[in-house]
Amino acid sequence: MTQELTAQDRAILLKIARDAISAKARREALPDIQTYPLSPALLKEGASFVTLSKEGHLRGCIGSLEASQSLAQDVQDHAIQAAFDDPRFPSLQAEELPHIHIEISHISPLQVLTYKKPKDLAKALKPHQDGVILKTGYRRATFLPQVWEQLPKPEDFLGHLCQKMGMSADFWKTSLMEVLTYTVEAFEE
Repeated sequence: MTQELTAQDRAILLKIARDAISAKARREALPDIQTYPLSPALLKEGASFVTLSKEGHLRGCIGSLEASQSLAQDVQDHAIQAAFDDPRFPSLQAEELPHIHIEISHISPLQVLTYKKPKDLAKALKPHQDGVILKTGYRRATFLPQVWEQLPKPEDFLGHLCQKMGMSADFWKTSLMEVLTYTVEAFEE
């Protein structure tokens, strides 16, 4: 489980994300991370996903599953990437800024999930809690825990995740894969 952030930490991360997106959309210099009042939790290495929505619909989502830089820097980088580099969407335009809603998911360290037979995988998952990474060969895909809201049955969740990975929906039923789980601390504007 990720260590919970304070209400102030959450507010600062949301401000960092909003400020970065706004600056880039207006072609201004990005704010220096050091100008924010960063607590030790925000300076510690952390992994995050930044999800943007517009009028209740996904508008961009980019993140990392493993920490490689400060959580504050990770959020700033992924906010910009979600707004301007998500290949599923055109780059965000300045006129969209008032309509964008930001959600941040602070990712816990990854845990290996062991299971003996393919059919055991669905029972080993904790719906509405586990984020899941499936790996087989060079293929890899993940769903954040929030995806359980749309796919509450483990069998459906795994089927869609296999398809995201480029495999058939029933691949998980016949093949052992490397499975990693994680939790998130999610918060939004």
